[in-house]
Amino acid sequence: MATISLCLIVKNEEQNLDQCLSSVQGIPDEIIIVDTGSTDRTKEIAAKWTQHIYDFEWIDDFSAARNESFKYATKDYILWLDADDIVTPENKIKLEQLKEALTEEVDAVSMNYEIPQDDSRRFISNTTRLRLVKRNAGFSWKGIVHEDITTEAPYHFMKSDITVTHTKVGDAQGGRALSRRNLDIYERHLAKGYIFTVPDMLNYARECHSHKLYKQAIHYYEQCKDHPEIPLENRVFILHKLATCYVYNNQPEKELELTLEALSMDVPYPAFSCRMGEHFLKSGNLEAAIFWYRSAYSSPPGKRYSWSPIDHVYHTWLPHQQLSLCYEALGDTAQAKHHQQWAEFYRKE
Repeated sequence: MATISLCLIVKNEEQNLDQCLSSVQGIPDEIIIVDTGSTDRTKEIAAKWTQHIYDFEWIDDFSAARNESFKYATKDYILWLDADDIVTPENKIKLEQLKEALTEEVDAVSMNYEIPQDDSRRFISNTTRLRLVKRNAGFSWKGIVHEDITTEAPYHFMKSDITVTHTKVGDAQGGRALSRRNLDIYERHLAKGYIFTVPDMLNYARECHSHKLYKQAIHYYEQCKDHPEIPLENRVFILHKLATCYVYNNQPEKELELTLEALSMDVPYPAFSCRMGEHFLKSGNLEAAIFWYRSAYSSPPGKRYSWSPIDHVYHTWLPHQQLSLCYEALGDTAQAKHHQQWAEFYRKE
């Protein structure tokens, strides 16, 4: 059986840490916790679980802290989590089975990452992350914020159906103020003359977008969208975010232009199917609108876009809600009711 080091970086996580570690109790063979400056009971709680607690001076660099945590690992594989992540009982069983079945030729394992978008957890987004890596395969973290784990060497990768669940609803959801932490980290680095990598540009654009700094977001999204380092699925995601920024920046004509560009690249991403549906709905072409809204829920992103953030709105309740409007306008009350029921079903999920 493979052995596993669980590595976390923490700061002021007294509300979350015990729940996180309880959710994977019995799976890691050692727990490594790197604290970046807690002033609450975080280290006291950590001491109930492990003796491997290390201090690391925070230098505005998440990768530096994560690489520090990996430095102390001694087992075959490293599993990483954030303190506000959990593994549900169903997924803990899958993780136990994975540990039993892991063979030496597997260098890395991906898992689904589920992120709530509201307090009720009805609406989520998800993505796929490398979550378990072989300690001696040369993996390290890159990127100052929204960091990624990579290795220069070829590696054998396994995709699992295990889900890690983020427990904290994002800032600005449920009435919370949006934190400037990540945006400020980027801007402090820029002020020091730091040169953004392509992933840095993309993630900075996303931070600007979240803070409604649409012109800045557009500038950096535009630099990323055709860059050869950006894989196809992330290019389509960037076009989606860019189209949204242009609308909010009072340039709605760019939305259709970017939608057509995205549709020329690949099978439709549900957000762009909804955009085409909206285009035809506004022009009164209800049959064409129906076609595109049906496409949105008939072709969920699935495996094709699993490595980019997926917002479930565009292939669940939204197209059904809009189809209900279309059929109501056509006088087809049965179909209108049918799609309204589906919209309500997804909203209650």
